[in-house]
Amino acid sequence: MLHIKTYLILLLFIISFSCKDNTSKEELPNQNIKTSKLKYAEGFTFEDYSGYKVLTIKNPWPEAKKTCKYLIASKEQLAVMTYSSDAYDGVITNTIEKLVVTSTTHIPALELLGVEQTLVGFPGADYISSEKTRKRIDDGLVRELGKNEGINTEVLLELNPDVVIGFGVDGVNKTFETIKKSGIPVIYNGDWVESSALAKAEWIKFFGVLFNKEKEADSIFNTIENEYLEAKKIAANAKKKPTVLSGAMHKEVWYLPNGSSPEAQFLKDANVNYLWSDTSGNGSLALSFEVVLEKAQHADIWLSPSYYSSYEQLEEASELYTNFDAFNNKSIYSFVNTTGATGGVIYYELGTARPDLVLKDLIKICHPNLLKQYTPHFFKPLN
Repeated sequence: MLHIKTYLILLLFIISFSCKDNTSKEELPNQNIKTSKLKYAEGFTFEDYSGYKVLTIKNPWPEAKKTCKYLIASKEQLAVMTYSSDAYDGVITNTIEKLVVTSTTHIPALELLGVEQTLVGFPGADYISSEKTRKRIDDGLVRELGKNEGINTEVLLELNPDVVIGFGVDGVNKTFETIKKSGIPVIYNGDWVESSALAKAEWIKFFGVLFNKEKEADSIFNTIENEYLEAKKIAANAKKKPTVLSGAMHKEVWYLPNGSSPEAQFLKDANVNYLWSDTSGNGSLALSFEVVLEKAQHADIWLSPSYYSSYEQLEEASELYTNFDAFNNKSIYSFVNTTGATGGVIYYELGTARPDLVLKDLIKICHPNLLKQYTPHFFKPLN
């Protein structure tokens, strides 16, 4: 869980471009406005004007000082509407037939809504694990758009998608400015910026707006939320709270989730004693080995030791790891060994959309007597 944001930034191509100041006013009828009803997500809103929709991305990247606003309507409506294009960062038809997304976290939303057939391109397709979408890739229906270092704009322009969905870190990207200038709208998806697991999962409603499937998105999210909250209630019945360590060292610095992070919230809801639950802040904690050893040497369970997949790898990286009881008791668990056919880590694809499964995994690991019929979906004992 520790480096999910970092991993995404490194392994998935990042889309970022400057949004307009949005000082212009649209000249559109605004009767019968239906506003978005979001329970957890804070990064986007949408309004339905009974003829067109306006989608606003409030937090396109961390600490963003701008918002991005998009007009969504049918081709027929756009042909007769009077509006100022300067008021929007993109104008999108509400019948999306061809789509490009750039993060594996977007794939489950497409499949849950039954619109995966619209996906025509993806950068770094080997990272996609879903069997359904992998078949479409293997059948040549989803084009490779490049690897980590950049996107193949020539292929993307050839595909001519109705919209590109991406995410950004600072609002500067010349490549996607070029795509935008070609007439292809580019929309930020800021699910990863949200501060809680359920808030991230609620971004399925973002895709619901784009595909006119708001009711379906609401229903899917409500089911995920109910499953999550029910699992949390079950975990509250645990009679013992095991102590938990997380993360691993990188260049002699141990990185682990701060106590206010979504990762730590999972552990709180799983009713365990995360040893750094009383910390807070942005990003990961960066500690010395000595500090971690002093506090967590006798921890019952060690979760997500970075990218290490086996005890042998851990020991080869540093013999210092052998000082922990969890190492010697073989009580280390990670999601890195659960991969798709081409090696993509399934957690990085599905974990955002299905926090209920993540929570159930942690409950099963930390409270083996609970959820007796459940088999972990992501986490496995280290090899």
